[in-house]
Amino acid sequence: MGCRTRFAPSPTGYLHVGSARTALYCWLYARRHEGTFILRIEDTDRERSTQEAVDAIFESMRWLGLDYDEGPFYQTKHFERYNEIAQQLLDRGHAYRCYCSKERLEELREQLSANKEKPRYDGLCRNLTHADPNLPHVIRFKNPQSGTVVFDDLVRGRVEIDNSELDDLIIVRTDGTPTYNFTVVVDDADMQVDTVIRGEDHIANTPRQINILHALGVPIPVYAHIPMILGSDGKRLSKRHGAVSVLQYRDDGYLSQALLNYLVRLGWSHGDQEIFSMQEMIDNFDLHHVSKSAAAFNPEKLNWLNQHYMKTMPPEEVARHLEWQMERLGIDYTQGPAPEKVVTALCDRVKTTVEMAEKARCYYVDTISIDPEAAQKHLIPEVKMPLELLLLKLQDLNDWNAPAIHTLIADVVAQTGIGMGKIAQPLRVAVTGNTTSPSIDVTLELVGKDRAIHRIEAALGTIK
Repeated sequence: MGCRTRFAPSPTGYLHVGSARTALYCWLYARRHEGTFILRIEDTDRERSTQEAVDAIFESMRWLGLDYDEGPFYQTKHFERYNEIAQQLLDRGHAYRCYCSKERLEELREQLSANKEKPRYDGLCRNLTHADPNLPHVIRFKNPQSGTVVFDDLVRGRVEIDNSELDDLIIVRTDGTPTYNFTVVVDDADMQVDTVIRGEDHIANTPRQINILHALGVPIPVYAHIPMILGSDGKRLSKRHGAVSVLQYRDDGYLSQALLNYLVRLGWSHGDQEIFSMQEMIDNFDLHHVSKSAAAFNPEKLNWLNQHYMKTMPPEEVARHLEWQMERLGIDYTQGPAPEKVVTALCDRVKTTVEMAEKARCYYVDTISIDPEAAQKHLIPEVKMPLELLLLKLQDLNDWNAPAIHTLIADVVAQTGIGMGKIAQPLRVAVTGNTTSPSIDVTLELVGKDRAIHRIEAALGTIK
C-alpha cells in the first residue's frame, strides 16, 4: 500500500497561498508514491468556522486541480469518537480531570512570568485520587515527565525535545469540545495517516502529538515541516503584500498552472529547472529537496510564469479563462472574434487574463472612447486623405483577414507616399482608442469590418 497523506485546513477564512503550497506538497507526495491524499476539514473552532470558508476551500482545490482520494472529513462530525478516546486515556491513566479555576491558572501564569519562567501548568490535579466528572473541569493529557521525544523530520532532520519542556496540555475543554492537538492525533490515527506534511509553525505541536500517539499505542507518522513563505520585505506573507488568497489570484487573472508551478518552487528545487508540467512535478518531487529556509514570495516571478503559460498553453485552453474574465467585466465575448484568436494576438503583451480581457474590450463593444492625447497627436489633417482612401478600399474588401488588410494598407502607403507608421498609428487610435495594440492588420481583423469602418468614419469626422 502506498503512503497516506492529508491536507487539513481550518475553515476560518480564505485558503492562503501558504496552505495551498502545503496541499500541493501533500498531493504531489501522494501521487509520486501512488498513495492516498485525504482532505480533512478541521472545523472544531465553531465560532470562527464558516460554510463560506468551507466552500472557498473546495473551490480553491477544484481550481488548482488538487483532487482528493478520501474525504472531505469534518471534525465536528466525530465528537463522539474524540470523547471515546478521551475516556480511554482517562481509564488507562494517561489523562486526568483538572479542576483548576481560570483565576488560579492566571495567577500561576503571572507568577511564572515574573520569575522569567516558561508559562506552563504545574500539575496540581495530576495525582488527584477523587475526581467528580459532574464538577466543571477540563481533561489534560498526562505528559511523560522524563525522557525525550525524538523524530526524524524529512525536511529539518533529527528533532529532539525533552519531556520536561512540555506540560500537561488540555485535550478536552470545560464545555466538552476537544482541542486541536487532540483531534489531530485521533484523526491521523483513525485515518492511518503515515506521512504528515505541514507548515513549520506546527513543529512545536509535534512532540505533544507523538506522546499522545504513544499513549494510544498506534504507529507514529513520518513528519515533514515545510518553511514559511515570506513577503519581499522578509516578513510573514500577509494582505499587505498583495493577494494571498488562492481565489484572489484566480480573480486577478493568474492561471492555476502558473500558480502551482510558482508554489512548488517556493522552497523546493530540482536542479536549475524552473518550468514544470504537473507530471514533471509528480515525477521529481522529493521532500528531502525541500529547503529548511523560508522562501520569499516574488510577484514579478509569478507574472513571468503566468505570461509563459499564456504563451505556451493551447490558446483554446487559455481562452476559457479569458471568457470567464470577460464575463466578470460585462463583456459579451460572443459579439466579436473567437477568444482563442485574441489569446494568440495578446499573449505576448499582457501578464494576466484580466489585463488581456481589458485590452480585448475594444474588439467586442460597439462604442469606444478615444484617448484625447492620442487623438491630438495622431488624428491630424495630414492623415485625412490616406485614411479616406484606405476606408474606401476596406469597404470593398470581402475577405476580412489580416493578410488581405495588410495588402490594402501597403497599397495606400505606396499610392500616397506616406510611411507605414504614419498611417498605422492614426488607424490604431481610430479603431481601438489608444496607441498600443497588436500589429494593425491583426487589430483590424479582430475589431471586425463593420466596427472598423464605423470607427474610421467617426475618427475622420473629428479631423478638422
